[in-house]
Amino acid sequence: MSIDTKAPEAVPTIGESRGERIRRVLSSRVASVVALVIAALWTIPTAGLFISSLRPEDDINDSGWWMFFTNPGSATLETYNYVLYSNTQGGGLIRNLINTIVITVPGVVVPVVFAAMAAYALSWIDFRGRNLLYIAIFALQVVPLQMALIPLLSFFSQGLHIGDVTITPAWELEGVNTIVQVWIAHSIFGLPLAIFLLHNFMRELPGDVMEAARIDGASHSQIFRKVVLPLVTPAIASIAIFQFLWVWNDFLVGRTFGGGEATRPLTAVLGDMAGSWGNNWTRLPAAGFIAIIVPLLVFLLLQRYFVRGLLAGSVKG
Repeated sequence: MSIDTKAPEAVPTIGESRGERIRRVLSSRVASVVALVIAALWTIPTAGLFISSLRPEDDINDSGWWMFFTNPGSATLETYNYVLYSNTQGGGLIRNLINTIVITVPGVVVPVVFAAMAAYALSWIDFRGRNLLYIAIFALQVVPLQMALIPLLSFFSQGLHIGDVTITPAWELEGVNTIVQVWIAHSIFGLPLAIFLLHNFMRELPGDVMEAARIDGASHSQIFRKVVLPLVTPAIASIAIFQFLWVWNDFLVGRTFGGGEATRPLTAVLGDMAGSWGNNWTRLPAAGFIAIIVPLLVFLLLQRYFVRGLLAGSVKG
């Protein structure tokens, strides 16, 4: 009589799905150590930026940010007060921060909402030309943003004409009103990828659930609101985070379609803060941390949805 002394954990799991295997590997100790190392290396530059933003100008000029720990009592918020509220060069960023928020919120909400509705229609509503429309939307992702800037700017400033026929007149927006152009541009550029990703998530939903809802008399609107949206919330949150980061950190679209100083986003003025000769470079750490703190908070608050959205396709059996 032989006794099997092999440890239970050494026995290979029979019938283990791909999702379970990935989850087991990612939850191992080695993966945890690697994740901690990467997180530490990723956090060091941000920590250095934050510490530098709290140091007086003389200390920044004399030594590196790590020397702050030898004299932590020198921390000051004077630089933040200057870059946010000063009316001189390198200051007054509070209005640009507000501009960025005003640009970002519609620039995220509008494309995500329309993408969710379009993805549902392409996934579960059968209509003629559905596949061709999906292919066209997918193909739009390969169009570089820079190639679309001039045609879109021409559309806003001159309208659309075919020969002598005017399809749409020029928008003739000025000042603060030009922020509408920035919203539309961000929505247009964000829609193809958002529709593509949400379509892939929605197509994976069980068809039996949709069929049961139809048998109960639910319309497409009810199915979309009460069945689909709760199931794809992690995916929507992930796409919203990506869109938020892209719009918040955007420089080119805001600079191209905005109406000058009245609608300039935060990123459009950071490069000018140092001045022509770089004399004010010591104020850049505070301005830079102001620019990243909002995206950082958004990511931390929504990270659980973000992770669930990333893993939603990989944990299927």
